Amino acid sequence: MLKGIIGALALALAVPALADDKVKDKAKDVDNSMKNTVDDAKDKLGTDSGTAKTKRHAKKAARNAKTKARHTKSDVKDATEKAKNDVSK
Repeated sequence: MLKGIIGALALALAVPALADDKVKDKAKDVDNSMKNTVDDAKDKLGTDSGTAKTKRHAKKAARNAKTKARHTKSDVKDATEKAKNDVSK
């Protein structure tokens, strides 16, 4: 019974922390999407070239890689929580 109470308390404390991470991730995704849209517009205009264009493309690739890593981390965390909950049932 004590283990169940401790498990419930740990889960209750962990849920708000997980929710905050998802909100932060969503905000970062929106920011990255906005920056990617601006970069795409600059590419369509074709007004820049050389180092500015290369630098912008490198930043976009880094943003996309970070987004993918963030989503993978979130998916793993969700799968771990689901597995943990399935085992405890």
